[in-house]
Amino acid sequence: MKPFCFSNNVIIESARASCHPLDIGLIRGYAIFDFFRTVGPNPLFLDDYLTRFTNSAKKAHLPLSYSKEDLAHIIQELIERNHLFDGGIRMILSGGISDNFFTPSIGDLFIFCESLKLPGTEKYEKGVKLLPVEYVRPIPKIKTTNYTLPCFLSVDWASEGAEDVLYHHLGLVSESSRSNVFMVKDGLISTPATHILEGITRKKVMELAPDIQERDVFFDEILEADEVFITSTTKRILPITQIGDKKIGDGNPGRHTRSLMQSFELLEQEIIGYFR
Repeated sequence: MKPFCFSNNVIIESARASCHPLDIGLIRGYAIFDFFRTVGPNPLFLDDYLTRFTNSAKKAHLPLSYSKEDLAHIIQELIERNHLFDGGIRMILSGGISDNFFTPSIGDLFIFCESLKLPGTEKYEKGVKLLPVEYVRPIPKIKTTNYTLPCFLSVDWASEGAEDVLYHHLGLVSESSRSNVFMVKDGLISTPATHILEGITRKKVMELAPDIQERDVFFDEILEADEVFITSTTKRILPITQIGDKKIGDGNPGRHTRSLMQSFELLEQEIIGYFR
């Protein structure tokens, strides 16, 4: 965490930021957040993330007294104060303190700047493993702070040689704990349409490949896919070469995945060129 953050309507030292212990963000796990990267000192896809954050607040019945323009101004000042370069920015809106300690109320807004470590080159070159889990994330359209299950499960990921989990329920795949999922079969790319958070990286990938199908994706068929990959802010496009005990395709990142990885890198380079 970087030295300065936004808390209680002002920029202060991060060590001084605090949340009331009876805030339902703490005692009930009810809060929203968003997270995005900077390319150098420049926020990547900032308008998309601010739109999602403000929409999440509205859907979660949490008052947000700052406009997207206000948030962008605060974020720019934090980047400058923290000398942030190729880092991460986390926005959190707590559930607030209500009379019954249950119903959403007026919460606190926090914005932090963080160091960021992306997956190593080997993971992009060889792909990673996901562990299948029967689960659907609560109110998946909203980016809430409720990550209780994957936090609990993550203790065993290293011993299982896994990067993350793959959620599925009643035969349908939804997402990973912090990523969207795509599969390729016979040259056609598909991604789940329901029970998901609509990721910003997912959106950009679908703009790069507009023929991607949004549809129900069945767990049985993703195990037989030629290629699988996940997308997220911190992973970009990451190949999946194993799900549980099942090898995907020939066990290597596939042609379509690698092509999209290159296209996404070019998109980032175009953005860097724009800022310059």
